[in-house]
Amino acid sequence: MTGPLPEQDLILAYRETIRPLYAYVSRRVGGDFNLAEDLVQETWMRALDDWQAKGRPDDPLAWLRRVAHNLLVSHYRRIKDQALDPSVMDLADERSWPSTPDAAAVVGWAMARLRLVHAEILEDFYFDEKPVQQIAAERGLSERAVEGRLRRARAKLRDKIEHMPSRPADSRLRTAGGGTEHERQTRTR
Repeated sequence: MTGPLPEQDLILAYRETIRPLYAYVSRRVGGDFNLAEDLVQETWMRALDDWQAKGRPDDPLAWLRRVAHNLLVSHYRRIKDQALDPSVMDLADERSWPSTPDAAAVVGWAMARLRLVHAEILEDFYFDEKPVQQIAAERGLSERAVEGRLRRARAKLRDKIEHMPSRPADSRLRTAGGGTEHERQTRTR
């Protein structure tokens, strides 16, 4: 479809996609309401511009998610490194994923620096909560291959976070056993 879209088509697409798009963005920013709204609004502004010129895509939600993903990556690449504190993430817990805006900023910053193949599998597993079986089926891989790729992607993410530049001097990454190394040493004294 080319040319201007009828207003009713835009309204229908908006109603069908706004909730899933907001959920997609919100999970990736750790529930930061203002940032999620800004990114969803920017995504829809781009959709209006693009769809008026090129027509509505066959799968509007997929199109919107891809644009939102790109905006998230751009946002996290622009964040000043010194504003991030990696100690907000428990890197020893493989099921731990950002539940606060600070943790989401750290993970988002690191994921924006990962290869796309690593970032996508982490997003599928953690953000979209797809089971290993589903990821394997979608990618034409065995479950064991997906588990291996998840393990490698987690290691790459952990490495990016552990080597963040301008990390506060007194900040220590959380390790197994809970809390920072400093907090555990203080408790055992």
